Amino acid sequence: MSSDIFVCRFENGETTPLDMRAAHEVLDPFAVARDPRTNFLQVRTAESEEAGVFVSSPDNITFNRFGGGGIMDLLAVLLRRLDAVLVVPGGPTMIQRDEDRGHLPAALRDEGLVVVARTGAEIDRAIRAS
Repeated sequence: MSSDIFVCRFENGETTPLDMRAAHEVLDPFAVARDPRTNFLQVRTAESEEAGVFVSSPDNITFNRFGGGGIMDLLAVLLRRLDAVLVVPGGPTMIQRDEDRGHLPAALRDEGLVVVARTGAEIDRAIRAS
């Protein structure tokens, strides 16, 4: 898949900072290339699946050029570790628990599709269905 997707965290409808130390603990073991000037990581799973990851702001991690079950599993781990949601522009917003819906901004909660997706397979199905 070539579009961007965003890992974000919300509380009471507002973005909140992600725990970037925890994000790097999850992502760094998979990093095969990095550019500190742009906060870019190229990650590769054991299945040789790759994604570009931009960790460029305290409240957003962007994945692009991603695909495959291993990357989706990595995303699921990252979302759990950061207590975050996955925002797919033009597609669903994926939350970990149904009660997380109340923390989303009104535009995502009321106007978009919100799906509970806890595993890589569930994330993949939700993206493909959009």
